[in-house]
Amino acid sequence: MDLLNPLASLTMNRMAYFLFKTEPDVYSFDDFLGEKETIWDGVTNPTAVKYLREMKAGTKWIFYHTGDERTAVGTGTVVSVNPADPKVPIVNVKVGKRLKHPKTLAAVKAEPLFAKSPLVMIGRLSVVPLTEEQWDWFLA
Repeated sequence: MDLLNPLASLTMNRMAYFLFKTEPDVYSFDDFLGEKETIWDGVTNPTAVKYLREMKAGTKWIFYHTGDERTAVGTGTVVSVNPADPKVPIVNVKVGKRLKHPKTLAAVKAEPLFAKSPLVMIGRLSVVPLTEEQWDWFLA
């Protein structure tokens, strides 16, 4: 994935990967496991909204707890994206699995794969594109 154009993989028909951030006291991975499927909402940052608009059914993503935890804890998959709302698309997602080895923000920052990632460079971005290599690192 071209880090200057992280959506390039979407336009080239390659699998796209993202990381979604949430406060665990607002909506945790355990909540997601219990619901199995939900609408991902609450995104307001224009860049994050752009990433949501570009997603397609089957897009894989990492579930990341922010706040004091700052840890990637699980996975999810986009079921559908409905662009009907002019402000934020309606993104239906289903739960994946808990990560075998959760990854902390400190571990992410120590990993050279993330040196130029928006995950470490733009800390307030709630939807972050990932390369395939970064996705694999989270799953390892």
